[in-house]
Amino acid sequence: MKIVLLGSGNVATHLAKALKAKGENVAQVYSPNLINAKSLADQIEAEAIDDLSQVNQTADLYIISVKDDAIESIAISLKKVKGLVVHTSGTTDVKVLSAHVKQAGVFYPLQTFSKAKEVSFNNIPLCIEATDENQLDILKQLASELSNQVYEMDGKKRKVLHLAAVFACNFPNHLYALANQILDQNGLDFNIIRPLIAETADKVMANLPENVQTGPAMRADESTMNKHLGMLENLPELQNIYQTLSNSIKLTLK
Repeated sequence: MKIVLLGSGNVATHLAKALKAKGENVAQVYSPNLINAKSLADQIEAEAIDDLSQVNQTADLYIISVKDDAIESIAISLKKVKGLVVHTSGTTDVKVLSAHVKQAGVFYPLQTFSKAKEVSFNNIPLCIEATDENQLDILKQLASELSNQVYEMDGKKRKVLHLAAVFACNFPNHLYALANQILDQNGLDFNIIRPLIAETADKVMANLPENVQTGPAMRADESTMNKHLGMLENLPELQNIYQTLSNSIKLTLK
């Protein structure tokens, strides 16, 4: 399968490497910044381009992997292609593509990606959608090459999944950053709590999170919570977050 990858960010980088490893022909990598396009293209022996007019018109699959607000403008530039055009967004409707191209779909990997850390696609959930059954079969076959977890999912459910992912991934990571802030301001190293983070994450691999919740709010330990709030007196934003999350946990006790 000849593939054109439109994007060179975190998702595009890992997806390109995974496709290359499975023997797929990623022929081109596009980015408005040629240096970024070339950086990724060189890793997978592809052509780097920075002008959408240079996109190969005979590819089988075009994967748009850019910020959500840039997806439609790229789709408009692909009006004349005959191949299947997909995006990798968790929240963008497939109609954003189908309004401009003949064959449209979604190829959404549910994972957090950073260029600096390698990941294996084997167990990454791949959520696929297409505007007709033939194209869905193509995406299903490609997704199955990369992952053991392939899900056919419409846009409504995909948006719910993305929302849940923000709560499960983005917010906890921000809380880690806040924890590091508290530690750093008091001369303590973040490494001290890494085992705690790892154990917490490991628990939910085998249990529902509400069944393994711990901490002062879960114990209704008002004395400890009040002490914590007092320690955050000069950090009102963190104090508010602490109170909001504690109240949310206490609601599960009712």
